[in-house]
Amino acid sequence: MREGSLEAPTRHPVNWKEKYFYDESLFFNELERVFDICHGCRRCVSLCTAFPTLFDLVDESSTMEVDGVDKKDYWKVVDKCYLCDMCYLSKCPYVPPHEWNVDFPHLMMRGKAIKFKKGESKVRDKVLSSTDFMGKTLAKPVISNVVNASNKNKIFRNLLDSTFKVHKHRDLPDYSAYTFRGKNNNTNTITDPISPSTVPSKVVLFTTCYVNYNEPIIGEDFLKILNKNNIQHELLNSEVCCGMPKFELGDLESVEKLAMKNLPLLSKYANEGYAIISLVPSCTLMFKQEIPLLFADNQEFKKIAQQFYDPFSYLLALNKESLLSLDFKNDLGNISYHVPCHLRVQNIGLKTKELLELIPGTKVKTIERCSGHDGTWGIKTEFFKDSMKIGKPVFKAAEQFNPDYISSDCAIASRHIVQGVRENSKKNIEKLHPISLMRLAYNL
Repeated sequence: MREGSLEAPTRHPVNWKEKYFYDESLFFNELERVFDICHGCRRCVSLCTAFPTLFDLVDESSTMEVDGVDKKDYWKVVDKCYLCDMCYLSKCPYVPPHEWNVDFPHLMMRGKAIKFKKGESKVRDKVLSSTDFMGKTLAKPVISNVVNASNKNKIFRNLLDSTFKVHKHRDLPDYSAYTFRGKNNNTNTITDPISPSTVPSKVVLFTTCYVNYNEPIIGEDFLKILNKNNIQHELLNSEVCCGMPKFELGDLESVEKLAMKNLPLLSKYANEGYAIISLVPSCTLMFKQEIPLLFADNQEFKKIAQQFYDPFSYLLALNKESLLSLDFKNDLGNISYHVPCHLRVQNIGLKTKELLELIPGTKVKTIERCSGHDGTWGIKTEFFKDSMKIGKPVFKAAEQFNPDYISSDCAIASRHIVQGVRENSKKNIEKLHPISLMRLAYNL
């Protein structure tokens, strides 16, 4: 048998509708098999707290092997995994096509699905993962002001921590007084659209819950960039959540409901040859990887995956055809740029960095480490300290560059980094999404 593999990782479909998937005894058997492989390798120890948790359990057991670990403690490892996928893509030598067939993230997701099926998921986690419900409730005039002010109130945050287990020191995103899709319509004013040969000439924007309810400015800045470059575009007005928060919870039936709601419209645009662009890497990854694996028999989801683009991959493709405007008016100085895990695992390279470096007078320091926030994981009281510990090297690297801006394609990661820098060095550094940085450089 080969000791590791140098072949490109491949993924198998997730058979989540099969009865065996939720069989806890079979799940524990597979956990023991995979944990034993991980114990003998330990290459992933630096990635997150799931692996140190596992290795501590092994090293402190009576046998100092996996067979000495109480199987009930396996859940401690499952809870520490936030499905970043980095172990699968960047570290593990035993992923398929290696015969040991290790897919640690999807195995952890299976565990979360079992816990959800058993009714063991916290009410807090169900609420936090219901992004459309939260957004429709809170992203409104007056209500958003009250919520945002409350989230900065010490008494309220202490109460939220003690009752709902959202950590009192976590900087939380504001809710907007308006939604992106509510304010912006499908009116397309492009009179002389470009016609690229390597990518679709027409773009449809999958807004994402975060842009729609929390930072509409990111979407508005992207529309300005599309208009500046004469790119024909539309908005996907009737979208729902991509399903990533429910996927991370293990609520796969809700993932299916959301996917099937998005399917008809996304399929329409995919079949008409549009580039479907999402401004949040996790949403892009959901449609490009996870949904096609969850619904492997659905050919429409595969077609949609083929048409999904990271925004900077799309813009750089235009630049290679000399169709991207380089008429930048403002330099951006020093940027500490963090590459989110869910962007890294798409295996497309550093497209954001490459584009930002086209802007004169701009230097980009790239940080390719997990920030530690990881969706809603870093919000939760029981994981907050871990999230700050994981992020410490990122905070240090970002601050040392003496940046004018901190930026990440993941808006919550950049907020997390700004918080970490502020707490570690007392420096308040402005954060801007890469899309907004590009808009600023254009002086739009």
